[in-house]
Parts: sequence; C-alpha cells; structure tokens
Amino acid sequence: MWLLCFCNPILVIRCRNILLHTVEMKLLTHNMLTSHVKGVTKGYPLNIKATEVKVNEVDFNAQFVTRMIPKLEWGPLIQAAEVLGHSQDLPSTLIPNYENDEDFLRKVHRILLEVEVIEGSLQCPESGREFPISKGVPNMLLNEDE
Repeated sequence: MWLLCFCNPILVIRCRNILLHTVEMKLLTHNMLTSHVKGVTKGYPLNIKATEVKVNEVDFNAQFVTRMIPKLEWGPLIQAAEVLGHSQDLPSTLIPNYENDEDFLRKVHRILLEVEVIEGSLQCPESGREFPISKGVPNMLLNEDE
C-alpha cells in the first residue's frame, strides 16, 4: 500500500511504513518563505546560513521550470544560490525569451530543484530571528510572544 503525505515543505513517500524518499528544503521552497514575527514589515528574503548542503539529481522538466520562473523572486533566488555556492553562472536579471533557452532552463532547474539545504538556519532580515533547518525541514513556528 502506498501513502503519500504532503507535509510542506517535505514530501514523504511510504510503502508499508518504510520510508522511501524525503524531499529536503530546496531553493524553490526558500524563495516562497517569509518571516511573520510581530512587528516585522520586511521579512523577505530570509538569509540562509547553511551548514550542510547537498545536490541531488532530479529529472529535468523544462515545462515545469518555465511555468515556475514567473512566480519567482529572481534577485533573492540568485542571492541564495550564490550564498550556497551554486549560482550556475546565472544572470542577476531574468533573460528575455528564457523559455526557448534549454541551457538556461537546466541551470534554473538545478538551483531550484537539485540544491538542498539539509542543516542550518533561515534568518529574518529585519528582526534577526533565526529559524532552524534540521534534516532539511525549516521550522518556521513562532513562540507565543512573537
């Protein structure tokens, strides 16, 4: 029996209670996270402080990447990739007609879906509050007074 459990930001696939695969925090996830600490007006982008990063090859899907690019904040994506040492020589601004440039799409695919932060933290740019990343899962829960 297969069971898919979606626990944002991880996907756990189990077969008869045997863990088969977990998807760690990718830069795609990071690009959409923000700090909601009380009083914070600019909680984005979160600064990455990674102590463990890995790259896992994922099948390339040009259509998926092409559809995701307009939803991304390009500057913070490139900044995060540079911090992790995986910028892939991507430009600081989005290129025109990117949907027809397979080399470009493959580079974006790599930083969005293959670079994974396993251990470290995400830091709010305004408050300095750190959110730990453990085993690839960012803990964005706030304390009651936050």
